[in-house]
Parts: sequence; C-alpha cells; structure tokens
Amino acid sequence: MKRLLDKHALITGGTAGIGLETARQFLQEGAHVAITGRSDIGLKAAREEFAGRLLVLKSDASIVAEQTRLAEQISVSFPKLDIVFINAGDVTHQPLEKWDENTFDHVLNTNLKGPLFLIQSLLPHLSASASIILCGSVSAQIGLPQSSVYAASKSGLISLARTLSGELKDRGIRVNVLSPGPTQTDAFKKFGLEQEEENALRAEVSNLIPLKRMGSAIELAKAAVFLASDESAYMLGSELLMDGGIGNV
Repeated sequence: MKRLLDKHALITGGTAGIGLETARQFLQEGAHVAITGRSDIGLKAAREEFAGRLLVLKSDASIVAEQTRLAEQISVSFPKLDIVFINAGDVTHQPLEKWDENTFDHVLNTNLKGPLFLIQSLLPHLSASASIILCGSVSAQIGLPQSSVYAASKSGLISLARTLSGELKDRGIRVNVLSPGPTQTDAFKKFGLEQEEENALRAEVSNLIPLKRMGSAIELAKAAVFLASDESAYMLGSELLMDGGIGNV
C-alpha cells in the first residue's frame, strides 16, 4: 500500500540532491508533490523529468516575501498541505576570518529565517495532521572546522522544530528534523574546487565517517518518507540523524 496516497506535499530545494530524490519517492508513494528551486536550469530539468507529474515553482528560500508568495501559489494549486519538507539550504563553509556580513545574512536567511516565515505563511493551508520536516545537519552536533555559521543556522532550525512542536501540537501538526551527515550530492561542487580537489575532499570526508562512506540521496529520501507518513505519527519535536554514525560514534 502506498504510504502517502493522495497526500499533498511541498518540498523546498527540490530540484537537486536530497530534495529531488525525495520528490521521486513521494510520487512513488502516491503523493501530489510541489517542489521549489532558484536555478532556472534546475527548474527546467525537473519539469522535463517529471513531465507534469508534479508542480515546479521558482522560489528563493532566503527572501521572506517569496515565502508568502509561495504559500499563495500552493493554496491555489492544492486544496491543503499534508507534508512540508523544508530542504532548501545554503551550505557555505569557510574559515572564520573570511566571513562577512552579507554572506552571514544569506546563510541565516536561507536556513532559518526563510523556513520560519514559510511555515507561518503556510499555516492556514496545513491539514489537521500535517507533518513538517526540517532539514537539519549533523554539523549542529559536532565541531566541524569551517562550518561555524552553517552549523549555527542548523542548530537554530533544530530548536525551532521543538518550539514549534509545542506551539502547533494542539492543531495536530507535527514538526521533526531530518539531519543528514555527509551525502553524495552535487553540493560539493558549490565549494568551487577543481575535480581532483573535490575527489580528495570526498575521500577525506568519507574516511571521517564511522561507516567509511557517505550517505546516498535515496537513503535520506526514504527517511523523509518515514517522517512524512503515519508511520512516524508518534514522533514530535524529534531529530532523526542519518549520518553514518558521525554524530554519535
């Protein structure tokens, strides 16, 4: 039996990596799915791949006004929302001395401010048993060099899941966090490294993980299906670590 049959889902940052694979898995489980992205190339590729099987919307997770506009677009297209997977994120990592105010603001706006105002904007459209999934990171649990602002933003998001759970529980809305560890996606390309350097970084990161490998997008997507489905109905304000053990071992 399909676990998300006839449920309506929104995935932000859904045109690549974990978000895109989650869209595939949600569709396979019977959901009606909308995804967002900023890149015209990514949006075009998603439209071509899914050929009308999902709703593809352009939206910038760092801009508060676009969260309100996104909620309005969803309300026109879907009768309600049962699942929200807030996956869009800024993964900037750099040494402390290289941070400036604009880069700091963009990370916080994308990873914490945008999600808060999107949830606020979506409140009138959420069903009485909606599942909100926030994409955290194991970086919030460890002291990874050069992750200072990114990890802090994800720590804030994990805290937000707890506080919003307390605030929304009487409406039947659950808020939980899916926190990936290092995962094989194109996010590594955002560091601007040459291919040889990128491969070396991937190998170095893999060696730090107790399981000696990075996760796959489909492993994270399957976890998102669990959090979106009634199978996780007893989870509230919790964090699900999918990190190969790096946060605990």
